[in-house]
Amino acid sequence: MTRKASIVGTIDAWEERALGASASHVKRAPPAIQDAIDEKLGLQAISIRLPKSTIDAYKALAKMHGVGYQPLMRDAICRWAEGESKQMVIGAAEVQRQQSHGSPDSDPPPAKRAA
Repeated sequence: MTRKASIVGTIDAWEERALGASASHVKRAPPAIQDAIDEKLGLQAISIRLPKSTIDAYKALAKMHGVGYQPLMRDAICRWAEGESKQMVIGAAEVQRQQSHGSPDSDPPPAKRAA
């Protein structure tokens, strides 16, 4: 009987994918558990058509960063949406400020002369 080499269970072993990365250690969660996880995380599956070149670029970037390309896409989309939302709020606040205090580009009202 041959004995397999054991892997020391350190953080480095997990990070270097010596532990837990083989297909024999993978088990897909039942659909009910997947749905519960998505619900708790506020996630919803969608279908989107993208240019193959964009997907290939994300796959290459994801590989360089050691992550999956779909989570990388999700992160990029979330960051973009958050940034755009902030810019819209800032823009609306600026318009409101200008309306209530006068436009910074407009000339100040003429000074009244003493009679």
